[in-house]
Amino acid sequence: MEGLCSSKKMTLRLFLVLLLTFVCFPPASYAELQRFEQPIKGDGSVSFLVIGDWGRRGEYNQSEVAIQMGKVGEKLDIDFVVSTGDNFYDNGLTSDLDPAFEESFSKIYTAKSLQKQWYSVLGNHDYRGNAEAQLSPILRKIDSRWLCLRSFIVNSELVDMFFVDTTPFVRSYFTESEGHSYDWRGIKSRKTYITSLLKDVESALRESAATWKIVVGHHAIRSISHHGDTNELVKLLLPILRENNVDFYTNGHDHCLEHIEDSESEVQFLTSGAGSKAWRGETRKTNQARVRFFYDGQGFMSVQLTSDYGRIVFYDVLGEILHELRLPKRLHSSA
Repeated sequence: MEGLCSSKKMTLRLFLVLLLTFVCFPPASYAELQRFEQPIKGDGSVSFLVIGDWGRRGEYNQSEVAIQMGKVGEKLDIDFVVSTGDNFYDNGLTSDLDPAFEESFSKIYTAKSLQKQWYSVLGNHDYRGNAEAQLSPILRKIDSRWLCLRSFIVNSELVDMFFVDTTPFVRSYFTESEGHSYDWRGIKSRKTYITSLLKDVESALRESAATWKIVVGHHAIRSISHHGDTNELVKLLLPILRENNVDFYTNGHDHCLEHIEDSESEVQFLTSGAGSKAWRGETRKTNQARVRFFYDGQGFMSVQLTSDYGRIVFYDVLGEILHELRLPKRLHSSA
């Protein structure tokens, strides 16, 4: 009898503990974005390269672009590299043991300066393969530089970077796949997924106290190239960027290099999707008034940030500077 009473007391105590835990720490209605800390240089600056649409086993000038990235990376003493998606063509990876990973990444970006962390998002071509393979920790064991998640945040003392999974935003991938098969595992409901992600991004941007705020995605918000604007991002993501004083949005998807200014805020739209196959030879009439630079060939982009200014440079396949943007840091009011 005494043992039974003791058992009931323990059960009651456990119930109270669980109840208190639930009240004090209620389960989140949406999952917070995973965060990674990125150290900055001793002088307080940060520098990195941005490359997109690249993984073709070295072909279509991918190897040539990689060589120039190595040279610029050494000159700038970069801290990391950003990949804006479509990491492996034509249809992503087949598994986390697909040899295309090493043949298109490890064996191509071999320069000493590029042996830094690579922060990557998925592109639509990545979703046409085994999307979850690129998220696998097995790839990090094969090459420790690789870090790819659907959406996440990189924090440093100077800049907060918000990596956003933009492919699920595009409705046509669900309704008009044009013969392609997309790996939507982990995305049970497109609407729920997007709503939750936008809530995460907006909350994280609002709470950020970093000097610079940068958002990275695969699809363009503004572009005059082949794909043009992504209407879903213009409608759903752009207002959040404007409201939260984002400095620039960088993307790939269009195989070109671009700089377009926003018409209603200080957000700069920077496309770096020229890591390999390019030269589509077509432009759109929209956004022309806000275009500050457009190049239809292969290349990449570098970013240098201090507390006072940002320097963004676009390079071609020969390492020649095509366009340079200097952004004085205008600190926004918190009001």
